[in-house]
Amino acid sequence: MIVPRRVALRSLFTLAVTAFTGGALARVGARPEAPATPPLFDEMYGGRRIRGLAGPGGEPLVLVDGRPLHLMRCADGGWVSPIDHYESCPTPLAATRAAVDGLGPAPLSRFAAAHGVHEGGSPRGVHA
Repeated sequence: MIVPRRVALRSLFTLAVTAFTGGALARVGARPEAPATPPLFDEMYGGRRIRGLAGPGGEPLVLVDGRPLHLMRCADGGWVSPIDHYESCPTPLAATRAAVDGLGPAPLSRFAAAHGVHEGGSPRGVHA
């Protein structure tokens, strides 16, 4: 059986896209799946939606209004964020709330998810 060139190229492209994206594009029209694990927290605090999910390796993945906020583990077992990194908080929720308090009405920077970024720093951790 001879396959038209257009059909063969379309099939190869579809196969390549599916392999590259892990099939995510093929599932766009599908019903959303329930999360594998329930969120650690999901609430409104200070007029912002804060969510905490279990990330890779058990580290928390925290979102403030949909933007990621990097949390760092302290030697004392507490948590700090780039927004409020002077006081250790006992839980990721408490550290997220402290970050929201520190932000006030300002939006969360897109660089707040980068490791090692402090006030006035760059996304690569270089400081002036």
